[in-house]
Amino acid sequence: MSGRRHDTTTSDVASDLDLDMDSFDIPVIETEESLFVVIPKLSQFISMAVGEMAYSFEQMRYGARGHRLRQLVHALASDSHNPFIIVALMILKWEFSNAAEDDWGLNESRGAACEFVAWQFLCHLNQRETIEFLLEELPSPRRKSTNIFETETGTSRITRGSGTESTPLLSGASTPGRQSEPSKKGVENESRRAYLGTQTEFPDDCDVSRYSRFFGLNALEVAAIAGAKRFLSQRVVQRVVNDIWNGEIVFWDSLTVNSIKKPQIFNRKTADPYSRLRVPVYRKMFEAGFFISFLLLYYSVLVERRPNGLGFFEVFMDVWIVAFAYDELSGLIDAGMLFYQMDFWSLWNLGIIGVGFAFMVTRSIGLARGDDYILDISFDILSLEALFLVPRICSLVSLNSYFGSLIPVLKEMTKAFFRFLPVVIVLYIGFLTTFTMLARDRLSLKQMSWMLVKVFFGSGSLGLDSASDISPIFGYGLMMIFVAMTNILLLSSLISLMSMSLEGVMRHAREEYLFQLSIYVLESSNSRRLTYFMPPLNLIPLLCIRPMRLFLSAGAVRRVRIMLLRATHLPFVMMIWAYESSRRHLHRPTTRLPPVSTARPHSTLGGEPNVSRWQDPLHSSITETRRMNLKNRRISADLHDSREPSLARAEKAQLAEILSVVDQLREQVERVKTGLSTKELG
Repeated sequence: MSGRRHDTTTSDVASDLDLDMDSFDIPVIETEESLFVVIPKLSQFISMAVGEMAYSFEQMRYGARGHRLRQLVHALASDSHNPFIIVALMILKWEFSNAAEDDWGLNESRGAACEFVAWQFLCHLNQRETIEFLLEELPSPRRKSTNIFETETGTSRITRGSGTESTPLLSGASTPGRQSEPSKKGVENESRRAYLGTQTEFPDDCDVSRYSRFFGLNALEVAAIAGAKRFLSQRVVQRVVNDIWNGEIVFWDSLTVNSIKKPQIFNRKTADPYSRLRVPVYRKMFEAGFFISFLLLYYSVLVERRPNGLGFFEVFMDVWIVAFAYDELSGLIDAGMLFYQMDFWSLWNLGIIGVGFAFMVTRSIGLARGDDYILDISFDILSLEALFLVPRICSLVSLNSYFGSLIPVLKEMTKAFFRFLPVVIVLYIGFLTTFTMLARDRLSLKQMSWMLVKVFFGSGSLGLDSASDISPIFGYGLMMIFVAMTNILLLSSLISLMSMSLEGVMRHAREEYLFQLSIYVLESSNSRRLTYFMPPLNLIPLLCIRPMRLFLSAGAVRRVRIMLLRATHLPFVMMIWAYESSRRHLHRPTTRLPPVSTARPHSTLGGEPNVSRWQDPLHSSITETRRMNLKNRRISADLHDSREPSLARAEKAQLAEILSVVDQLREQVERVKTGLSTKELG
């Protein structure tokens, strides 16, 4: 009876929950609505859809709980064309993840629901729409300085940066995946062109301050900040990330004064060759070369070690340090602190810069004063550079799936260690105070501190041997407690805690790896600068062009930067061109047709030609059929050429090759059939 009552109660709760789910409608999101209107609508619906019970991402994906979320997805895909949908969902994911109260995992489930809806919504888009929704930068809101005509027509510009860089992208793209009437497409495209000028008007001050950290970021960057690992690991998102990495999707396709940043599919025929310098895979290749040269200069300076003057290698190493620091500062300004800190290797970069500048300062002081001690200290500081420089060079190994999964593991284990460290410090300070007071006449504070450190790291016998020196009465008992708590309790707890962190990360190793890879790619492609100078060549515009801003206009300075980039980076562009040309040549389909064997009459053992097969009327009909097939194929090829003159020759040759092979196989089959029929008749 109790089991039946329990089942009845559960069914009642489920039915009540279904009624509650049906009591609220799916929000209607208009194309012209701003981000500050879209976010509350989606937040209210997702909170109601999740309900009062926590669910995982997999349960939403495969279970019945995701039914209302799927209804929202279908409604958004069919009726809404608002460009802020993905960004709003990622901002909600960030808000739910950073909520003060989790309510038994409800906010985590709501964040997972945001990822689920965003992923399913992308599955209903075509390639151009996916690029638009994921890579559009969120513009800054504008104030009431816009006149009425600009607001109504949508021709106004965003005050942040250049107005042309914030214009809508791919506005004329067709939307075959959408179920909309043809008469509405013009209106929808016009609204897409105007949304950056109209949808961010007149927000409340609280909303501006609340979401100001996301202005200037696209949906993928917001997803990385929000920690949307499930969303970023989906195939539709990773396809875009891989295209950005390989240069199939670019943000800059030209190098002129009027160039604008917009995500688009790379067109080799119209793109500027110098725009390939912005492709992340090439940037990382040149970055690896820079770090290798940096490491060689570093070892050369340590081997040379000239205490009384600057050596040749030391001068170049100082230039490398300054160039790397300036490049890192530019990257920080472009990405913003919120996204910059997401990169795992940013701390290593700051370590390289900090140690390098510390060496340069102490080295300068030592040379100015002629102090040998300070000069020795400077080289000791330089020795610390290897702790950051060598792992930074090996960071490219993290692109591999296996080694890339180890980085999140080390990161989570380090976090677990630092969370546990306050417990160790409190216990250590308590025993240190007690032991120092007990042995105040026999052991100093320094001696006691090092003794307890050694005991903590496993030298328990040392502490027990010195227990009588600490206190004849309390020494042995307190030392036994300290050894047991440190070597057995604390260390075992720490190892268990780090093992749990390792398990949790490895359970989602693929998501963690793809999350780090996405950050790696976005960090290399989110620069808003038209001209990017690779270190150490970036010092040339810093020293030569930046002073020109005092007496030249912005357009003139930009033109000078473009000319300087073309002059200094020509070897890099030539290497990229040679590499891409070789790849196209290797992957080009062959245009050769397979050799057609000329069949001749075979002779029998008696010397008479075996002409029965070649003079057979059935075989004659086969050859005639083959001639007709070839004739029809030529006619169809001519018609195809007249209909589609843009078809490549390589594709034609490949198609002809396939058809020829098929005809040869068909002929051989017919010959076998003819031979069998002749044998049966005989």
